[in-house]
Amino acid sequence: MSNILTLPILVPMVSGIGALLAYRLPSLQRWIGLFGAFALLICDLVIFSTASKNQILVLQLGGWPAPFGITLVADLLSTTMLLLTGIVGFVVAWYSLGAIDEGRVAHGYFALFHFLLMGVGGAFLTGDMFNLYVWFEVMLMSSFVLLALGGERRQMQGAIKYVTLNLISSAMFLAALGILYGMAGTLNMADLARKFAQVEGAQPQALITALAVLFMAAFGIKAAIFPLFFWLPASYHTPPAAVSAIFAGLLTKVGVYALIRVFTLIFVQDTGYTHTLILILSGLTMLIGVLGAMAQNEFRRVLSFHIVSQIGYMIMGLGLFTPLALAGSVFYIAHHIIVKTNLFLISGVAENLAKTPHLKKMGGLYRSQPALAMLFLIPAMSLAGIPPLSGFFAKFGLIVAGLEVGQYLIVAVALGVSLLTLYSMIKLWNEAFWKPAPKKTNDENTKISLSLLIPIGLMAAITILIGLGIGPIFSLAIRAGEQLADPAIYIQAVLGVVP
Repeated sequence: MSNILTLPILVPMVSGIGALLAYRLPSLQRWIGLFGAFALLICDLVIFSTASKNQILVLQLGGWPAPFGITLVADLLSTTMLLLTGIVGFVVAWYSLGAIDEGRVAHGYFALFHFLLMGVGGAFLTGDMFNLYVWFEVMLMSSFVLLALGGERRQMQGAIKYVTLNLISSAMFLAALGILYGMAGTLNMADLARKFAQVEGAQPQALITALAVLFMAAFGIKAAIFPLFFWLPASYHTPPAAVSAIFAGLLTKVGVYALIRVFTLIFVQDTGYTHTLILILSGLTMLIGVLGAMAQNEFRRVLSFHIVSQIGYMIMGLGLFTPLALAGSVFYIAHHIIVKTNLFLISGVAENLAKTPHLKKMGGLYRSQPALAMLFLIPAMSLAGIPPLSGFFAKFGLIVAGLEVGQYLIVAVALGVSLLTLYSMIKLWNEAFWKPAPKKTNDENTKISLSLLIPIGLMAAITILIGLGIGPIFSLAIRAGEQLADPAIYIQAVLGVVP
């Protein structure tokens, strides 16, 4: 059964190679892209279903036992992220059928799309720190070319900023890996957790804490936390909306996943310092991100700053570091991936209809496209935390966790940022949808392609279903939080020994 853990890597790899081989047949590339994404979704569903029965799946590749070989591990956090990757990959691939032009398809869009999904899946499954670095680099290469594909001037400007800061992050990550291996003689996550739990003495503990901060900075750049987030709003609005959507849904979440994984498993010796620092950064990330969003006048730039703001909520649970708080982080990530991907998909349609990304030049979409307007309201209100949508329950879990441990300041920041998020979502609604259309900018007879509208509707339906099915879904998040709060479960599953 554990062999199925190779599928989230092999399926997109085969799909990407197939799309490359069909370089002279753009129509075939589109169908390879769609059916490859559907196959990945089915594989991820099977793995999630297996792991949701309280079974951590472990595969030692080549038969080499941990910590000597390459280990793939799927606990509830990993499999939840895999399932979300499958959903987002399939929906964006479908959207791309009608949104990506022939030129980009001919130059390898769908191949790069699947190689990106391969890197994301590998990062979520790996049980080894060096292989986590490798999968980050696979994502970086694929995402950089996707960001620059088309060669438009503002794309190249965004791509240069994106790749420069992410290469700095990669260099920091690699340097931290060298120090880590020199200290512990291993890079297997479970083995690192076991060895670091046995470390005694003030000097070794201080060195581990310093190393933890270095990893925090490396992953913090990739996750776009304060003050390392400037590359994101400078780049995410520049490519086609389909590319922005897959980036918004998945890329920063891999950085958040890495933070959660290493700071619940490996670096748990000095939580009074490291996790308090994470909590402070979460509050600043929330606040600076939402203030940046309020100051923007382009649809996708507003949404890009909101990604930054919402990252603060995701790491808030890690900073609080209780099972409920970790469950809140897991649930918040799941909610945000669905909602933010959908908002970027909608922004692409809205900008295409208005022929501009500038909010001041948009308007009238509620009258000309009422279905699109209603579909916008669902993820927008969910992002702001309006009940009974998924965002309300995601924030509610984190607020309760904060109150339980007496962290009233971060709770106040989270509530205040939620109100400011609502304000900026109302601003988007008013500018793009509600106010009268500028003359000669909108054609009321324009019809939206079903290849664009159906994926948006599917994501909106998932947002509603998460809110309506909050009981079992949050129970699953609670179980994921309990697994994260007890590293011994992970260590025993991988190494076969009780730490």
